[in-house]
Amino acid sequence: MTYDNRATVRRVLIITLLLNLFVMILKAVVGTLTGSLSLLADALHSVTDSANNILGLIASRFSSPKPDREHPYGHLKFEAVGALGISAFLGIACFEILQGAIEGIFKGRNPVKISPPELWLLLVVLGVNIFVAFYERRVGKAVGSPILIADAKHTMSDVWVTISVIGGLIGVWLGYQWLDLVLAFPVALLVFWSGWSVLKENLPWLVDQMAIAPEAIYEIAVSVPGVVNCHEIASRGVLGRQVFIEMHLIVDSPDVEAAHHITEEVEKRLEERFSPVRILIHVEPPSYKSERISF
Repeated sequence: MTYDNRATVRRVLIITLLLNLFVMILKAVVGTLTGSLSLLADALHSVTDSANNILGLIASRFSSPKPDREHPYGHLKFEAVGALGISAFLGIACFEILQGAIEGIFKGRNPVKISPPELWLLLVVLGVNIFVAFYERRVGKAVGSPILIADAKHTMSDVWVTISVIGGLIGVWLGYQWLDLVLAFPVALLVFWSGWSVLKENLPWLVDQMAIAPEAIYEIAVSVPGVVNCHEIASRGVLGRQVFIEMHLIVDSPDVEAAHHITEEVEKRLEERFSPVRILIHVEPPSYKSERISF
């Protein structure tokens, strides 16, 4: 049975949404007051944090693991779709940051003015970002939520961005104006890398990439007494969240009832190893021959 984690996911997303809105407003205010391009870019990054939380709430609303008539395999892929939305937001943020930096190089801009109180405000922002990233990652791993884990990665990229921006603004405060513009480029690269990581982790789920090596399933199945062989093994899903397994099982059985008991034992052992999992087994007689384990 699949655990429905949506209530926990929604609670975490609401808390982090409020914190991200606070961070976004603070960065935007300080960035406007100082005229810092890197800080305004960082504020743009934080806009995507809030948008991602809202997207996550929408995805979580529709991502029930329980099957129904229209979705007999459940709705968990809605979370993966939400995670891909986060990746898209990060791509937009990366483009905006690079565009602003290139315009600054060719068109020039007003000097950045920063004061110690404004730097202290940014340290508060950094502390909030660190809390959000670790909080989301801890809860996401505990309940197996890809949307929380993906959002935590995004927020963690925001932590590194904010650290870079603060370092650059300290340099600006010391008289190195060029640091603000130069740091806009690594900020963009960090944002891009975060988006690529989210995309790489969630795309296999959406395209039904193999979840478990067929050899591992084969070894468990043939260890059950009465199993002669198994083939056409296929699996999809995400380990620890939801996995679907299909196979053809050749059994040495005198009747249907005995074959049923053998398949139940195979299902039991697979569930113990890969739970939560849904298993479909097609039973074949011992006279059937096949050397192909998988497709």
